[in-house]
Amino acid sequence: MENMLLLEKGVCDLFMHGTIESSCSDVHQTFSNALNSSLCMQSQIYDKMSQKGWYSPDRAEQQKMNSVKMKFSGGAGN
Repeated sequence: MENMLLLEKGVCDLFMHGTIESSCSDVHQTFSNALNSSLCMQSQIYDKMSQKGWYSPDRAEQQKMNSVKMKFSGGAGN
């Protein structure tokens, strides 16, 4: 399942770039539809893995979150 998830993420990346770089509306729409389908599939795989306890993302440390928040809010450290 992990390999499937990684492959699907790669497919999403390729379809995203195809959507961004497409030169006509028909090609853009085709890539966009494929991207949406792949994102749904990626989400389903993630949900199934999560339900079975096979995928649990690490929680971010509060200190790191505060640091990033300060960086992008124009606070100290800029």
